[in-house]
Amino acid sequence: MRSSQYLLSTLKENPVEASLASHRLMLRAGMIRQVASGIYTWLPTGMKVLAKAINIVREEMNRAGALEIAMPMVQPAELWKESGRYTKYGPELCRFKDRKEGEFALGPTHEEVVTDMARREIKSSRQLPLCVYQIQNKFRDEIRPRFGVMRGREFLMKDAYSFHMDHQSLEKTYQDMYDAYSRVFTRMGLEFRPVEADTGSIGGNHSHEFQALADAGEDIIAWSDGSMYAANIEMAEALAPSVARETPKEAYTKEPTPGCHTVDEAAAKLGLEAKQVLKSLVVRGEEKEDGTHSLVMLCLCGNQELNEIKAGKIQGLSSPLEFADEEEIRKFTGANPGSLGPIGFKGRIIIDRTADKMSNFACGANEDGFHLINVNWDRDIQDYEVADLRNVEDGDPSPDGKGTLHLRRGIEVGQVFMLGKKYSEAMGATVTDEKGQSVAMEMGCYGIGVTRAIAAVIEQNHDDRGIIWPDALAPFQVVIIAIKPTKSARVHDAAENLYKELLQAGVDVLYDDRDERPGVMFADAELIGIPHIVTIGDKGLEQGCIEYKLRKTGERENLPENEAAAVILKKLGR
Repeated sequence: MRSSQYLLSTLKENPVEASLASHRLMLRAGMIRQVASGIYTWLPTGMKVLAKAINIVREEMNRAGALEIAMPMVQPAELWKESGRYTKYGPELCRFKDRKEGEFALGPTHEEVVTDMARREIKSSRQLPLCVYQIQNKFRDEIRPRFGVMRGREFLMKDAYSFHMDHQSLEKTYQDMYDAYSRVFTRMGLEFRPVEADTGSIGGNHSHEFQALADAGEDIIAWSDGSMYAANIEMAEALAPSVARETPKEAYTKEPTPGCHTVDEAAAKLGLEAKQVLKSLVVRGEEKEDGTHSLVMLCLCGNQELNEIKAGKIQGLSSPLEFADEEEIRKFTGANPGSLGPIGFKGRIIIDRTADKMSNFACGANEDGFHLINVNWDRDIQDYEVADLRNVEDGDPSPDGKGTLHLRRGIEVGQVFMLGKKYSEAMGATVTDEKGQSVAMEMGCYGIGVTRAIAAVIEQNHDDRGIIWPDALAPFQVVIIAIKPTKSARVHDAAENLYKELLQAGVDVLYDDRDERPGVMFADAELIGIPHIVTIGDKGLEQGCIEYKLRKTGERENLPENEAAAVILKKLGR
């Protein structure tokens, strides 16, 4: 491709709206342009990268035995109502009516549609197992789209779905998809780690996320330095400390703490560390017949954070977890948040495993402006339950008993789920088994955020000059920069000859034939991230050489003019 025939839409200045490197560089390199909040047009350079990513995904899905299909982005609401997700999914599901008042939704995912397809097309166990996939735009009405395509409202996703007669068959396909995902992200050049994950709104009973390691990631993953254990922080178990409680001291007393509404403020007023102050949170329990909720107190060490995913899985609590509002709390306890504690609380009390080891601690007095000190479990509070409620922290022991946990940020680029019979039972997707009985199929689903994966690659591969693409995803493998070819027939002919040789060899090459200053062409080549940069000028040709530069390392070398194409092909692994 010649630059003079190409839409090379690079920007010199950093866009003010872009905070992440991937967002900033995708805009500057002319890959994307925003149409509306969280919605982007992909320009030619972006499309070339996207096409290569799609090709990798498609090849590995086909290799794993999945069959490609295409399902509609517009989905009938009745399918979502069958599964029970139409109201449960939340406001991210974009609902609308057509001119006939029919209810529809823009697909954020396709479990309902594919289950409907399966119940129509699969009648016998002899047709199983079956795995189908599509690569298609999805729409999720994010409340706060940000970071470019990292968290957009419309995005490209590869979603696959499998159907099985039994759980053993599902486990095999789950592993096949797990392995395929590992190959996809390896080919993309990502540093990633598969981690145990929560199933979220998709559902099911087992899941792994594929996290690309990056400081810009929104997720936090915990990994062990002594084993292969890794989990999203939402799922990582915090083990109970092995230490015993200290012996209770004198009886608890009430101390004034005016204006103290947080653990840190109360700790400072009482002359304690935050870990010596109990954090008491009030959440909603199950809904009662009159439409109100019972209230439940969750207690943690004051220096630790509640894990809402873990808490939401405790029987009897609202799921997803819902915090009680101030009016509910004051009516039930007589105090406002910031002054709450377990002594005298009339509802269910659940304490974290680490908080269970606290002794002689401080907590709210359920009276505004006061805290209690020297409080102890069992002596002062007898009726409580113990559960894993907190986020793990760097340095915690690994749940598998091997090594210590460390925390890193990650970008979720893929996730695999064992759905079981969640959708097939709800929607009547059954087959006839060998005994002639109707059985609901086991299901799995498997997603890759293709556009997000591209952003993750940029987060891991860039410098202050621009993107550094792995060869597999680069919009062009090679760029030829000719220095003033209109003023030098020798430069013009050498550039044209090399360009034609590389094209004939099947290389994706960009010939920058613009009438621009060399500095502009070099800057664009590095901004776009083309891995192999070739410069042809009179000075080098006088010595029979052209200059080659590897974008990733900056390493330069002179190549003999008559051997340049062969050497470049060798560097490309041809």
